[in-house]
Amino acid sequence: MTHIFTTLAIVAAVITTVAFALGMSISDATLPSAQTVVSYHLLAGLGALIFTSLVHAIVLTYFMGTGRWLEETTTAYRLNWHFYKESKVLKYRTILLMMVCFLLLIATGAFGAAADPASAVGFRGAWGFSGGTIHMTIALFTWAFNLLVNVYQFRVLTRNGEIVNAVLVEVRRIRTEHGLTV
Repeated sequence: MTHIFTTLAIVAAVITTVAFALGMSISDATLPSAQTVVSYHLLAGLGALIFTSLVHAIVLTYFMGTGRWLEETTTAYRLNWHFYKESKVLKYRTILLMMVCFLLLIATGAFGAAADPASAVGFRGAWGFSGGTIHMTIALFTWAFNLLVNVYQFRVLTRNGEIVNAVLVEVRRIRTEHGLTV
C-alpha cells in the first residue's frame, strides 16, 4: 500500500503545486490577458481538491478494509486484540487529520472563489488584507499541512502493514500447528 500511496501523494502534491504556481502568476485577475491563467488556475485547483481528496479516501478505505479483516481474523483465530486495537488507534488519528485537510481544501477553494473579481460574492478582503492574499495564505497553509499529513499517513500505513504482516505470521503458525494448508 505504501508504494501506491506514495505515487498518489506525489501526484497530488504536484497538482497542488501547479495550482499554487498558476495562482501566483496572476498579477491582476481583472485584465483580459490574465483570464486564461485564471481559468487554468481554477481547473488545477479543482483538480488538486478532487485528487487530494481521492488520496485521503483511498487511505480511509484501506484502513476500513484492514480494520475489518483484523477484527475478523482476530476473532476467528482467537488472537490477542492488541493488533486490532493498535490499528484502530492509527485509523482514528489519521481520519481526524484527513478531515482537517479536507476542510482546508474546501476553505481554500471557497476563499479563492470569493476573492475572484468576477465573483458575485464580492469579497475584497478582511483584516487589512486583500481577498487574494487571504486565499493565497490559506492555500499555502493547506499545501504545507497536506504534505505533513501525507508524511504522517505514510508512517501510519507502514506501521499498519507491519501489523497485518504480524497477524499473518500468527495465522500461518496456528494453521501449521493444526496441520491446515497455509
